[in-house]
Amino acid sequence: MPTDNITRPNTTFHMDFAIAEAFGANAVKDTYKRAHDGWKNNVAYYTELVMCLNHRLWMHYMDGRDALAKVYNDLYLAAHDYACENFKGDDLRYYLAVTD
Repeated sequence: MPTDNITRPNTTFHMDFAIAEAFGANAVKDTYKRAHDGWKNNVAYYTELVMCLNHRLWMHYMDGRDALAKVYNDLYLAAHDYACENFKGDDLRYYLAVTD
């Protein structure tokens, strides 16, 4: 289980997605695919990815950007399902504790 500081981001996910949003939904999906493929075996970074997706989902929903919120909702659900199905033992416990 990672022992890094989970209260401070260790990745550039928020910035990466903010940049992608300027280019539309397909760019957001592409950014997710690259992040997922690159970090799916790193529980700390993948957990941060899921948290970023959730944060951006709610941010766009609250701002009335429903189309973008739906894209993030779909990505969040896919990432969360991946984590729950593929992380085991301490990694799964870490993921669930941080995202709860």
